[in-house]
Amino acid sequence: MIFSWTYAESEPQQIKYFLKAQGISRGLLAKVKFQGGHISVNGTTQNVLYYLQPDEVLAIEIPDEKEHETLLRDETPLEIIFEDDHYLIVNKPYDVASIPAQYHPNGTMANRVKHYICEQGYKDQVVHVVTRLDRDTTGLMLFAKHGFAHAMLDQELRNKRVVKKYQALVGGAVDSLKEHDTITLKIEREPGSILKRQTGPNGLESKTEYWLMEKTNKSALVDIQLHTGRTHQIRVHFEAIGCPLLGDDMYHGDLSQGIERQALHCGELIFTHPFTKEVVHCQLPLAPDMSVVYNQMVE
Repeated sequence: MIFSWTYAESEPQQIKYFLKAQGISRGLLAKVKFQGGHISVNGTTQNVLYYLQPDEVLAIEIPDEKEHETLLRDETPLEIIFEDDHYLIVNKPYDVASIPAQYHPNGTMANRVKHYICEQGYKDQVVHVVTRLDRDTTGLMLFAKHGFAHAMLDQELRNKRVVKKYQALVGGAVDSLKEHDTITLKIEREPGSILKRQTGPNGLESKTEYWLMEKTNKSALVDIQLHTGRTHQIRVHFEAIGCPLLGDDMYHGDLSQGIERQALHCGELIFTHPFTKEVVHCQLPLAPDMSVVYNQMVE
């Protein structure tokens, strides 16, 4: 894949520093140098030590990424929400992991995307997971279609310029929920557990913002925006304020309202496309099982 820029500065600058500012890492430059890539200025081959002059056109060819043979293919069809040359956004269903684990090498979203990109015959065949979801969380999941695209969005994530919004059905002390509030309790690992988390004074800073959308005497629908990305953050925070997610048996959620997993859905994703500079805004309605519970709630 080839990317190009017209150098617009008045002072000369070495290519390596210019490319760093564009989000191209040293690792990616090494791949260009040693795996068949190419750098040129105004059509003439150059290396990264060359000083760009005003109005010169820099082009960099990034070599194609061959598939990782250890990542198996899963032929289960994808529900594609958005796709272009750089990114793929899909709807992840319930009870599907984001990536393989040691004893579960297949059946994940990464395996499904691997099959899809191979079937499409894309030159870049490495699966780049940008945003993950827990196995039992549904909704929007973002993949990059090449390493440069992944690096660019990773930078946006670190700078908190990618917005992910969730919807959750919660129970417990729903009368205590405010119309709008922010939970800032620290989150730490629960002693004796590899997976489970809890709030505590020795934990990591955590911030969950929510808006109350609908409420009955025993459950509520909330919109949520994460400002940090701790393990199980939404589940832990809502349990801590006395309103655990419906169906969430790990964090003491109500199991009697017709849903068999934590009632959590990633329903909105917003980011500025690093290459087109256009705003990508994807939205999904509640997953079917959550929708059934919600409709029963408001009847």
